[in-house]
Amino acid sequence: MLIAGLFFASCASPGYERTDEGVLIRLDQKESTDSRLVRLNVVNSKIIHVSATPKKSFSKEKSLIVVPQEKFSDFSVEEKNDDVVVSTADLKAVVSLKTGEVQFFDASGKILLRENEGGGKRFDPVTVEATDGYALKQSFESPDDEAFYGLGQHQADEFNYKGKNESLFQYNTKVSVPFVLSNKNYGILWDNYSLSRFGDERDYAQLDETFTLYDSKGVKGGLTGTYVPGANRKAQPVVRTEKNIYFEDIKTILNLPKDFPFDGSKVTYEGEIEAKEDGAYRFQLYYAGYVTVYLDNKEVVPERWRTAWNPNSYKFSVNMQAGKRVPLRIQWRPDGGVSYCGLRALSPVTDKEQNKLALYSEMGDEIDYYFVAGHSMDDVISGYRRLTGKSQIMPKWAMGYWQSRERYKTQDEILGVLKEFRKRQIPIDNIVLDWNYWPEDAWGSHEFDKARFPDPKGMVDSIHQMHAKMMISVWPKFYVTTEHYKEFDRKGWMYQQAVKDSIRDWVGPGYVGSFYDAYSAEARKLFWKQMEDHLYPLGIDAWWMDASEPNVRDCTDMEYRKALCGPTALGPSTKYFNAYALMNAEAIYDGQRGTDPDKRVFLLTRSGFAGLQRYSTATWSGDIATRWEDMKAQISAGLNFSMSGIPYWTMDIGGFCVEKRYEKGQYEFNATGKENADYKEWRELNTRWYQFGAFCPLFRAHGQFPYREVWNIAPEGHPAYQSIVYYTQLRYRLMPYIYSLAGMTYFNDYTIMRALVMDFGKDTQVNNIGDQYMFGPSVMACPVYEYGARKRNVYFPATTGWYDFYSGKHLAGGQLLSVEAPYERMPLYVREGAIVPFGPDMQYTTEKQPVNIKIYVYAGKNGSFTLYEDEGVNYNYEKGKYSMIPFIYNDATRSLIIGTREGSFDGMLNKRTFEVVFVNKTNAAGIEKEVKGKTVSYEGSEIMIKL
Repeated sequence: MLIAGLFFASCASPGYERTDEGVLIRLDQKESTDSRLVRLNVVNSKIIHVSATPKKSFSKEKSLIVVPQEKFSDFSVEEKNDDVVVSTADLKAVVSLKTGEVQFFDASGKILLRENEGGGKRFDPVTVEATDGYALKQSFESPDDEAFYGLGQHQADEFNYKGKNESLFQYNTKVSVPFVLSNKNYGILWDNYSLSRFGDERDYAQLDETFTLYDSKGVKGGLTGTYVPGANRKAQPVVRTEKNIYFEDIKTILNLPKDFPFDGSKVTYEGEIEAKEDGAYRFQLYYAGYVTVYLDNKEVVPERWRTAWNPNSYKFSVNMQAGKRVPLRIQWRPDGGVSYCGLRALSPVTDKEQNKLALYSEMGDEIDYYFVAGHSMDDVISGYRRLTGKSQIMPKWAMGYWQSRERYKTQDEILGVLKEFRKRQIPIDNIVLDWNYWPEDAWGSHEFDKARFPDPKGMVDSIHQMHAKMMISVWPKFYVTTEHYKEFDRKGWMYQQAVKDSIRDWVGPGYVGSFYDAYSAEARKLFWKQMEDHLYPLGIDAWWMDASEPNVRDCTDMEYRKALCGPTALGPSTKYFNAYALMNAEAIYDGQRGTDPDKRVFLLTRSGFAGLQRYSTATWSGDIATRWEDMKAQISAGLNFSMSGIPYWTMDIGGFCVEKRYEKGQYEFNATGKENADYKEWRELNTRWYQFGAFCPLFRAHGQFPYREVWNIAPEGHPAYQSIVYYTQLRYRLMPYIYSLAGMTYFNDYTIMRALVMDFGKDTQVNNIGDQYMFGPSVMACPVYEYGARKRNVYFPATTGWYDFYSGKHLAGGQLLSVEAPYERMPLYVREGAIVPFGPDMQYTTEKQPVNIKIYVYAGKNGSFTLYEDEGVNYNYEKGKYSMIPFIYNDATRSLIIGTREGSFDGMLNKRTFEVVFVNKTNAAGIEKEVKGKTVSYEGSEIMIKL
């Protein structure tokens, strides 16, 4: 123990002391909002927890996202000049005794990350609902060649967040996770639950705060807004001056022209904007309906669309000169009775400031972040899961195909759809019952409407008899008239604002209800108990936790959203705004494992937060739109969500909210049998989306009308039908590969859907590639997201050669090529050194044992793969009941070793055959032609095969 440190500590003077977990630094505090205490706790040799506060002591509150950690003591503390150095086998953290600034170095002394000079910390006192706290900011320096990923799942189609801004809050289609992953092989887990921001901490400002505005005639003071009603409307056009374009929620749309019929209208905002300073202005467009934006007579936002009740945000940046007037025109076509439009902007900041790693939160007790280092991005994500919990292995059936729609309205309808899958011999494992299976006025009762679902238990049994599973939608929402609401309400566990304001939802005449408080541990137990009593006895297999943001009401301003979902049992909703989905998932996971400890839990939730993976929970990207740009945005959204440390992600294949032209297209086709232009596009959109979806962690179709069952998309024999069925069958043939990846998420903290930067980071070309990715270690997926495209550009990372998945043709790495992308096929490639197992054709995951597996081995590099197997439905894998068979390929000797099997489980195949197909530059063996390989019998002992 260092005597000087103890002396300073005992006097509460500037200095430091070593603690059991790390070091505590006391700073010379000049202002009451300066850092007073900085604490570094060593979690393990690669993870250090940094806390800072202006107060005399740190908060005692337990983290909601970090699980308890084993004590780690293998570190040293020493003083060097004016710094304290905390060292482990892998890291050095250097803290300034003068400023509290922290720097992180690897074991060789290479800097990994440093806080801004002086510490980069800011504390602004706030008081909410009589609770004191701080608005918090932490800034770090960042070199020019750094790239940032993670932050959850957002919809602006941004991939590398370097130099970007992102607001972190939960909303339909937007999932925020406060974890940043750097290509420098470190991550920052920001332990805060309030609305947060990455990058610029400022909210987007109104146009008149950022620019001088001129109308279409050059008059200073605002833009010209012209509102032209649709055909056959008696209303007159409205022309008026708009100082701002800010109609973004149910409050601000009241500022639109009163009683104007917006559905089918055409709205134009035009004039000029004059910048007040030089630099890059960052804009946020908020829109529902159709919108196009032109700036300086250039189309900066090509036409985008969202349904009226579910707006989206899109961001763009434009360099502007101070004093120069630039034409601005926004063309907006509202598509519904209520629609939203907004354009706001951020004034310039310096490139140096914009490119920093900066995190801001609206409310917290103190700055709390975890620095996680690693030798690779996978290693960093492993550290993240060390902190927030292991990812469970999903049930094997969940790796198969799921069919869903909004919605199966009767028992006969859902059973009829499943029967049709079986009749057509299209593989499926899970069918989903969406909302409103209850009586119309009984949301939250967990009871079925007997007129439409006369025998719920018989329905579930019938699904099981057809060798499928059933997932059901359960919301944290209750109508005030239900007994379940009253049971929560008696305990004070219901959010009250929606009830006080008599907010009625969209069902029938509209009913008043609210959401339960998932931050209460006892409320969570009651939520599960109600499900256990009413739904679990039916034999339901999985839970769909919808609207878990929580979304009490669509399209409200942020302050009202906070009022609707609080106060929580832990404190103001401002402070705990983002973690509801995590708490709700805990309720189900702990509840089911307590009730039925041997049955794997499966949850699907529309929102998420750091740590979600420990509750066997997947997330989907919400009620996205059915547009090509929305399909493309899901690629980067899924990759960043996966790089946020949560490996199971999915989406509504085909998009949820449908353009009316597609609905009209199917109605016309049903009436005439003729495929019009819109319906032709609809079929191609779904074909491309299914191709992409087959190579995501979970494979799931869902959406509004038109229906998403393959025969409702196109008839048998149509190329859309053929392609969708082909990729569904391929998904099942790849099940030995896919389920092994699921095993790796638990045993190796693996990530299934992988940005190229994770595996090919030495090739800097991949830093900004967010539209192609690795599916596991071997297969590169390249979705096609443009209508009519029959080619697409594909970059082949330089550190390896590649093989065409279908033909086996070899391609060199390090090149960008325009590749063939016929209607029926998505470009897929396999890296050199890959080992890919293929199982039998199946109708469901348990139909056949993989007695015969075909193993494709791709020459050019050494390679390895481990075939993982277990019982598929229970938690025996946690007790060691599983098997692993290692495959090791030596490229120099062209030999494959099938290693000794490790482990065992009930029902394991003791004898099987492997047929090994060798693929190299002279043997272009693709999966689309029948190729015979070398067949060997395997009984668990090592075998070597010369290829």
